[in-house]
Amino acid sequence: MIVEKAEIEDINLLTELRLAYLQEDHGKMSEDEIGIIRRDLPDYFKRNLNQTLFCYLIRDKQEIAACAFLLVIEKPISPAFITGKTGMVLNVYTDPRYRRRGYARKIMDTLLLEAAEKNLSVVELKSTEDGYQLYKSIGFVDEVSKYHSMKWYNQ
Repeated sequence: MIVEKAEIEDINLLTELRLAYLQEDHGKMSEDEIGIIRRDLPDYFKRNLNQTLFCYLIRDKQEIAACAFLLVIEKPISPAFITGKTGMVLNVYTDPRYRRRGYARKIMDTLLLEAAEKNLSVVELKSTEDGYQLYKSIGFVDEVSKYHSMKWYNQ
């Protein structure tokens, strides 16, 4: 089981992996949403792949068995992220045919080793119930904060 980093020639594949993840995570998407993602996401990957976004893959023959994305963000330094560099894990996805074989653990172990090499102060993720025990077992802890997690949506 070898973890590799995606390259520019993998962009169409990354787009389809992202769609598969989103459809499983968010449920049915409209044809308009799918069309926008297929149209615009490849350009995002072209601009950011192996710059601020690192995509890790495990292949089984020519098929992708699993993937995970690490978005690296640089912020003004604070005691909470003393190097100023943080990471956000996105799109941890294992093809249903390959689940329960250790692929997600292997890909996350590689991702976290690289996060340490990049001197990231902290790596964050949001976990589903399915992934929660895996993430706890590799060192992620529940965040307790005096702050409220909030979002603003541009409508």
